Amino acid sequence: MLGETSSKNPRISHVSISTGDICSEFGSSSDFANYTVHVPPTPDNNPAPLHIALQDIDTGSSYKDDDLDQTELRISEEEDALLYKVSQPLTRVVKISPIIIALYRILIFVRIVALCLFLFWRVKHKNEKAVWLWLLSVICEFWFAFSWLIDQIPRLYPVNHATDTEALKARFESPNPNNPTGKSDLPGIDVFVSTADAEKEPPLVTANTILSILSVDYPVEKLSCYLSDDGGSLLTFEAMAEAASFAKIWVPFCRKHKVEPRNPESYFGLKKDPYKGKVRHDFVRERRYVKRGYEEFKVRVNALSHSIRRRSDAFNSKEEIKALEKWKNWKVKVEEDQVKEPRPAIVAPKATWMSDGTHWPGTWTVPCQNHSRGDHASIIQVLLDPPQDEPDNERGGGGSALDFEGVDTRLPMFVYVSREKRPSYDHNKKAGAMNALVRASAIMSNGPFILNLDCDHYVYNSIAFRDGICFMMDQDGDRVCYVQFPQRFEGIDPSDRYANKNTVFFDINLRALDGIQGPMYVGTGCLFRRTALYGFDPPDLPVETEPSGGCCCCFPQEKKRSPATVASQPAYYVDVEEEDQFDVNLIRKHFGSSSMLVSSVKVAEFQGKPLAMGHSSIRGRPPGSLTCGREPLDAAAMSEAVNVISCWYEDKTEWGISVGWVYGSVTEDVVTGFRMHEKGWRSFYCVTEPDAFRGSAPINLTDRLHQVLRWATGSVEIFFSRNNAIVAGRKLKFLQRISYVNVGIYPFTSIFILTYCFLPPFSLFSGQFVVDSLDPAFLIYLLTISLSLCGLAVLEVKWSGISLEEWWRNEQFWLIGGTSAHLVAVLQGFLKVIAGIEISFTLTSKSSGDDEDDEFADLYLFKWTSLMILPLTIIILNIVAILFAFCRTVFSDIPQWSNLVGGTFFAVWVLVHMYPFAKGLMGRRGRTPTIVYVWSGLIAICISLLYVTIKNSELNGGSFQLT
Repeated sequence: MLGETSSKNPRISHVSISTGDICSEFGSSSDFANYTVHVPPTPDNNPAPLHIALQDIDTGSSYKDDDLDQTELRISEEEDALLYKVSQPLTRVVKISPIIIALYRILIFVRIVALCLFLFWRVKHKNEKAVWLWLLSVICEFWFAFSWLIDQIPRLYPVNHATDTEALKARFESPNPNNPTGKSDLPGIDVFVSTADAEKEPPLVTANTILSILSVDYPVEKLSCYLSDDGGSLLTFEAMAEAASFAKIWVPFCRKHKVEPRNPESYFGLKKDPYKGKVRHDFVRERRYVKRGYEEFKVRVNALSHSIRRRSDAFNSKEEIKALEKWKNWKVKVEEDQVKEPRPAIVAPKATWMSDGTHWPGTWTVPCQNHSRGDHASIIQVLLDPPQDEPDNERGGGGSALDFEGVDTRLPMFVYVSREKRPSYDHNKKAGAMNALVRASAIMSNGPFILNLDCDHYVYNSIAFRDGICFMMDQDGDRVCYVQFPQRFEGIDPSDRYANKNTVFFDINLRALDGIQGPMYVGTGCLFRRTALYGFDPPDLPVETEPSGGCCCCFPQEKKRSPATVASQPAYYVDVEEEDQFDVNLIRKHFGSSSMLVSSVKVAEFQGKPLAMGHSSIRGRPPGSLTCGREPLDAAAMSEAVNVISCWYEDKTEWGISVGWVYGSVTEDVVTGFRMHEKGWRSFYCVTEPDAFRGSAPINLTDRLHQVLRWATGSVEIFFSRNNAIVAGRKLKFLQRISYVNVGIYPFTSIFILTYCFLPPFSLFSGQFVVDSLDPAFLIYLLTISLSLCGLAVLEVKWSGISLEEWWRNEQFWLIGGTSAHLVAVLQGFLKVIAGIEISFTLTSKSSGDDEDDEFADLYLFKWTSLMILPLTIIILNIVAILFAFCRTVFSDIPQWSNLVGGTFFAVWVLVHMYPFAKGLMGRRGRTPTIVYVWSGLIAICISLLYVTIKNSELNGGSFQLT
């Protein structure tokens, strides 16, 4: 059993503690087993007798612990408050009203019972007049009941978590015996920002995101920012260089005046009074100066594309002249001396040039070999060097315009990274780019925690990083794999027509999962533990033995400790026998051939531990162990960082399989989080006030449908892969498993939604209904199911904080997506499984519409896509069916009003849900798109045919019949 564990998850030797100096350096040996970390002795790791010297405040005399009974300890109120803060937990559970939760669970139970009785009644009362209609409806209703159940059950235990950043500051940044100067003892954070296309993801948006990260309220020396440019664009590179230059005045300005938010575009665009609450006399003058500097910065960034093109044209013209002269010289030589030399090229390549007069090693504007999007070299450029250890608050900035005296003007390290790409390699899209950043950052900064953000998601709350660290540094924080923040969006239309905010998912589903094993990873705004990304198990994880019989879900089994992994033993634990048997080759098989990367793993594990306090002291690190500065970057580290982002580095390793972001799925985020939960890790959901991060979302109908299609396709891929939660291991909790099962199953609901949306027209055209007659029992069951759903919605709104309108928008788009994107995703998933056809997706554009005067101009943009065919067909069919059935019933000798009422009710239910889609087809008022004329023509033809049919019925004696 032990052998099996070590073969799947590599065991690494644990750090040992000796009584060295607190600033002793970590070893750099390539032999991973010989790594030792030196930290000072503490009461937790020093076996010697403990003697505490206490000094009497009045007399100055000293006493040993043997005389404690005779000693009176006097502590000032400030010290008492500090000790109280240090001992306080960093996080707490904010309980939801027990009455609301009790009612919520009772309603769930009532609806389950009502669904069971309803389905039993439906099976028992067959409609003999239209068996096919009855059978289709019953099958759909069974599936709807099942899909609702697996979506609702994981919501049984919603919780809210709150953080205490003051307690965090008292514990890690206040003077204490182990840290007399009060220097920050917080762990490092590496922030990853990803971009791939400078056209769809404007560099100005990315630059604002970078500026918001560089100015967060977190120790400067503990923060590093990495930008992954998967397109290798010179435009992005030079925009980031401009951002690094502007940061030298923007970041100190934010620190001095404590402005929020720290994204300059958002800050200067605030509609509220910017001077409210500001007491510094120089704020107005400095704000004007910085705003003017930002406007100039925007002009430079927006003009970069033009300046790069002009520069490249100038250099290319010179190169062409040189090539022509070289050819002429060659021709003269051949004619005069008859010398056989290779003929030089007449036309020079259309290169893209950097400002220093050298070729850009990335993608050129005119692509060619070794300089295209899928074929270019590795690029790493440190745009802002690692800051010095001590604060730099003695100088001003911007000449005499800005006064930064007393303000720390240091900036975090900022690195531009573009991994190598070659045509013969599979680069695995965003997941591959993230794994390249993990390796490069491990060598350059090796922060024990990693925060990833999309290029359009900026830091809205400057202390959000501290909120996330509270979960990691709290008691048992070493069992936390990641902290997920909710995604909040700007630029959404007030009515949120297409449910772009996804508030039901972020404020109901994820908040409910927080009460089980933690929220899913949703792609951005997530703070990871680096060792969890490396594929290690959580510490001291109980493992159940094989059951001797009975249901393992219902009866507790005997438990045993799992074999120690990277964090499973005390920091001072050293197993000499294991050291001797340590398999370096196994480690390198997982992480690759870089000895620097392998050596960094143990350092990240040690630095990511909570402090040794209380009962968790055996797993914690000593206080004050992270107060020393880090070493400056050298040429060897930079060379190794370039090496680990090469395209061949992952060959024959576990990267993308059990290490790092997982490959093989469009939704690599969900799969990566699932793998961690499957190992037994815990995650947390951190909702802050104000929002931690804000970003942009597509408000256009077409872009929104394509976004949903990408997510649904990833879910179908998960269902048909080994990442299906049905076959997951025992460490995944039951309700957490149900939620992951729902992730893989929900796109298949589209088959039944589509069928159910066509049932009302079939019913109205045929004159039959899903039941033989509107029996009172049927109506009672239907009313109970509907009212219980409404009651659940009201209670969910109550404990989640969303509005009823947001809940209803989510219901509407659930039907729209189910009849369009989800169904296509299922078809694509089957094609991939059966025929092996890979599906490619384009990036969602982050740019706004052409009308700059209208904030929501993009909302009215109409772009035709085949995803609209089925919803449009459903709308037309249901409208025509209602008109047809109404006319037939009116002119019928024996009108079947019950069938008309039943069919019309369900048709109207479909049309009400489809209203946002129909409104999206209309476009802006006064700007009617062509599709509306087509739609109007189809309806007019249908009505005309209906009129002809009615006239024929009148000629036949008033009996309405279809001719």
